[in-house]
Amino acid sequence: MDEGAKMRTCHLLDLPWEDVLVPHILCYLPLQHLVSLQRVSKQFHSLIQVYLANCRTFDVSSTGPSIPKEAFCSMLKDNKVLHSLSLQSCSDWVSDEELLPVIGQNQHLQRVDMSGCVWLTRHSLVAVSLSCTHLQHLGLAHCEWVDSLSLRSLADHCGGLQSIDLTACRQLKDDAICYLAKKCLKLRSLSLAVNANVTDESVEEVAKNCRGLEQLDLTGCLRVRNQSIRTLAEYCPKLQSLKVNHCHNVTESSLDPLRKRNVVIDVEPPLQRALVLLQDVLGFAPFINLQI
Repeated sequence: MDEGAKMRTCHLLDLPWEDVLVPHILCYLPLQHLVSLQRVSKQFHSLIQVYLANCRTFDVSSTGPSIPKEAFCSMLKDNKVLHSLSLQSCSDWVSDEELLPVIGQNQHLQRVDMSGCVWLTRHSLVAVSLSCTHLQHLGLAHCEWVDSLSLRSLADHCGGLQSIDLTACRQLKDDAICYLAKKCLKLRSLSLAVNANVTDESVEEVAKNCRGLEQLDLTGCLRVRNQSIRTLAEYCPKLQSLKVNHCHNVTESSLDPLRKRNVVIDVEPPLQRALVLLQDVLGFAPFINLQI
């Protein structure tokens, strides 16, 4: 009877925290529920802090469009084992002041997404390059503070980089992109979209150095022409996806060889585009025997 009474009074928090609760129970709960649990008692608050200190992924996008600055700093103040860090829910306010301590104590980061973080500066990218030498995936879309010097620092220290999104990083020019391509030979996915400074020089350097490239986004790169697309087709046999929408100097003559290799391209062949226009005008698509 005494033993049965003891079993009835056993509580959740009596289970081993780091061996049972953290790896086998809390990891299945949404972050917003964990944050709420902190308010239950001092013990629960301590338990959640242990969980957050051992969390390898920080992505609070599921909690809503934004997270308060105080919550961000509190949740990551003791964590030194992060492998993945997404800042999209903090993009409206996160600055170097909040991010640099997190980067400095998490040297095993493999994936960092700073997309849209307009209040950061080049110092954050330099800190990432110096601290996170095992970095494989980096998101910098719409970070107009990214400049040539900070990108060169990244290339010098993160040679294992596999994917990088430089969409709308408008300060970057060919010299920085070429330097990145020569240093980061393992690149498989690259976005240079919405950058009027990117020319054939960048695309050709990427093609010749990053032979394992699988995805390339050149959307809106108005100065890219057929010449570099042909080089891409020649040097990148693993290419799977190419985006060239609004690249008005890229024509079907350079895209057709890639289509024959089943590369997914975001613009339709001329005949297909013509049929779509006719359908819009006439209300139906005319029958055309494509085998003639």
